[in-house]
Amino acid sequence: MDRKTDDDVLDAVGPRLRALRRDRGITLAALAATTGVSESTLSRLESGQRRASLELLLPLARAYDVPLDDLVGAPRTGDPRIHLKPIRRFGMTFVPLSRRPGGVHAFKMIIPARPEPLEPTPQTHEGFEWLYVLSGRLRLVTGERDLTLPPGEAAEFDTSLPHWLGSADGGAVELLILFGQQGMRAHVRTDPHRSPQGGSRR
Repeated sequence: MDRKTDDDVLDAVGPRLRALRRDRGITLAALAATTGVSESTLSRLESGQRRASLELLLPLARAYDVPLDDLVGAPRTGDPRIHLKPIRRFGMTFVPLSRRPGGVHAFKMIIPARPEPLEPTPQTHEGFEWLYVLSGRLRLVTGERDLTLPPGEAAEFDTSLPHWLGSADGGAVELLILFGQQGMRAHVRTDPHRSPQGGSRR
C-alpha cells in the first residue's frame, strides 16, 4: 500500500477544513472571530492557496474541538483503540462514533434523567436525521407531530422542520443518531414482502 507524501497530506487539509466548517454550519466570519485568524487566511487555507501550518491548525482544532490529527487526516498508528470524546450540549451528552468530516455523522446521544420532563423548545437547522432508541422513552417533537418512542423504535426527519428531542417521562434516554447534510438520508431496508406502493411508515 502506497504511503501518502507530505504534499498529498497537506493538499487534503483545505477540502477537509471546508467540509468540517460547512458540516458544523459555521461561517468564515464566525470562525475568524473564534480563532483570531483572518477570513482571507481561512478562505485561502480552505481553497489550498495557503499551506497549513501548526500556527493555523491549532486554533482551528480548538474551535472545532477535534484532535489535530483529524484536521490533517493522520492515522493513529500502533493503537487500535478508538478514543471517543463526549460533547456536552444543551444538558445532553453526545458521543461521536464517526471521525471523518463531511458526509453522515454517527453519534450516541444520552439524555439524563430529570425530576420533571422538560418542555419542548424546537430548533431548526439544515440536514436530515435518523435515530434509534436504545433505552428509555424518547419524546420526539417534529413539526406538528408529538411522538413517544420506546426502545427499539426508529424515526427519521428533515431537521429544517422545528424539532426537539427529550425524555417522555423524565427518565434517562439513550439513542443512536445518524446526521447528514441536506438531502443525505439513511436508507433502511424494511419488510421485503411489503408492496413498494405502500410507501414508508413514519
